[in-house]
Amino acid sequence: MTQFDFDLFTIGAGSGGVAASRRAAGFGARVGICEGSRVGGTCVIRGCVPKKLLVYASQFRDAFADAPGYGWGASVPAFDWATLIANKDKEIDRLNGIYIGMLERAGVTLFNGHGRLIDRHTVEIGDRRVTAAKILIATGGWPSLPAIPGIEHAITSNEALHLGRLPHSLIIIGGGYIAVEFAGIFAGLGVDVTLMIRGEELLNGFDDDIRVALAQEMRKRGVTILARTKPVKVEESASGFTVTDHLGREHSAGLVMAATGRHPNTRNLGLEEVGVALDSKGAVIVDDGLRTNVETIYALGDVTDRVALTPVAIAEGRAFAETHYNNNPMRVSYDNIPTAVFSQPPLGTVGLTEAEARAKYPKVDIYRTGFRPMKHTLSGRDERVLMKLVVDGDSQKVLGCHMMGMDAPEIIQALGIAITCGATKADFDRTIALHPSTAEEFVLMRDKVPDPA
Repeated sequence: MTQFDFDLFTIGAGSGGVAASRRAAGFGARVGICEGSRVGGTCVIRGCVPKKLLVYASQFRDAFADAPGYGWGASVPAFDWATLIANKDKEIDRLNGIYIGMLERAGVTLFNGHGRLIDRHTVEIGDRRVTAAKILIATGGWPSLPAIPGIEHAITSNEALHLGRLPHSLIIIGGGYIAVEFAGIFAGLGVDVTLMIRGEELLNGFDDDIRVALAQEMRKRGVTILARTKPVKVEESASGFTVTDHLGREHSAGLVMAATGRHPNTRNLGLEEVGVALDSKGAVIVDDGLRTNVETIYALGDVTDRVALTPVAIAEGRAFAETHYNNNPMRVSYDNIPTAVFSQPPLGTVGLTEAEARAKYPKVDIYRTGFRPMKHTLSGRDERVLMKLVVDGDSQKVLGCHMMGMDAPEIIQALGIAITCGATKADFDRTIALHPSTAEEFVLMRDKVPDPA
């Protein structure tokens, strides 16, 4: 029998790769992992965590503005971007150290450097080669840039977390969750923000009522949304940069950010040379057991371009380790995954949108409510909450829950349990409300929205 250096070698030490490697080692496997950047991956180093810290920072302006209604003699104090970034970096350093420590304590051997496949059992890291019985690709994703002249002048979400100073104005190209979240961050910190989107509304794939409501709230906060606008050129100007759109109009700002999605990070991994099949977007194609067409090579997380969410990658990592190293075959369910957008106000959603439900079920019942939250009765802030239930008209099973408003992500996480358990509208109705709260409205909606003509 051929002796390999490792039972498992993982390329990429992000959330999914670390989860799989730690657990496999815990089950007794000899595991190695390599990382060409910092351990922690997109979420910890340049995604969810640092972005959420910036979201928190941007919310203080609202708190100061709302305080006088509650008797506090508050004014908006000076904000120092450099202090925020320094403190954010300190926290990311701490988390990076924690992830390295978790690997060390689990007995995983960490290699610092970019990994590349040589064959179905061999990985090259710098000038060293290691062999493994199984190889796991967990290299995540990377920001995509639109193919237009001058796009090299634009920053991405990576650079947005490390700016030397705040711009006076910002054009964000894109209308997805990254664009929306950074629009809220920078607008909250006093930057004049413009969103340039190709379609009619923000956030393709989310429920239409939520998409429209969020755009209204963002406009109230001073964010300009240019719908049906396609950028064709970016140029440097005396005051910053100018974006020319498809109608020849010029839009100027101190900085331009491209937030037009992410692509699987599969370049220069040696996948094609080894024969691993990729789709048209460069994503690694895997079966429901995370195996590629090469029997010794597996992949998980954003690099497979299925559900690009950190908890999904972690769940896949756990399932992989349980299946291969603990004699406990597991598969990940991709149904009813709770999702949040940390916009301002934030969104939370789980299950089917109204459009998805109507395409799948012959009869759909919709329950919807919108109101001004109690907090703003004294602050005077003009901000609304929108909540919505999508229900199968025949079985009365709740198919989807959608919310825009304060604490939406926290509320939707709990509702995700109910949806996963197959709760019906009657189950929601017989649940006693927690009063006074915003969340109670999910169990108080009784009147159906009239069916569309």
